[in-house]
Amino acid sequence: MNLHKEAKLNHMSFPTTNVAETAAFFEKYLGCDIVAVGQSCLLKRNGYDIVLDHVAEQVVWPKGFHFGVEVDSLADVHTLYQQFLAGGVHMETEVFNNARGSRFFCRTPGGVMVEVNTRADMQRQEQWQKLFS
Repeated sequence: MNLHKEAKLNHMSFPTTNVAETAAFFEKYLGCDIVAVGQSCLLKRNGYDIVLDHVAEQVVWPKGFHFGVEVDSLADVHTLYQQFLAGGVHMETEVFNNARGSRFFCRTPGGVMVEVNTRADMQRQEQWQKLFS
């Protein structure tokens, strides 16, 4: 039995100074369901949980730390970018393209960086696609 290969993503946990505001971000922009709120908050999304834990002081995240969500098309990336921008989300970048497709980066109210990307316009798809299958 290869337990390390059978293990699946169960949850992510993020500290935040404002649990309610951060939970609202995950609900509104990432489609999470809020299932429990208190000093901590439990969110459900596509087979895994996100736990938001209250902390007294703002967390300083390592420069490149982030998590990513993927959408189907470049149009979807632009739609979400405009929704985030209109909602006052802290944007780190505009939409840009690199060899792996188009994306943008923003931050949750708790400061966690989020990447929204698509591989639909990936350059050299035959080279990259095999890495993401």
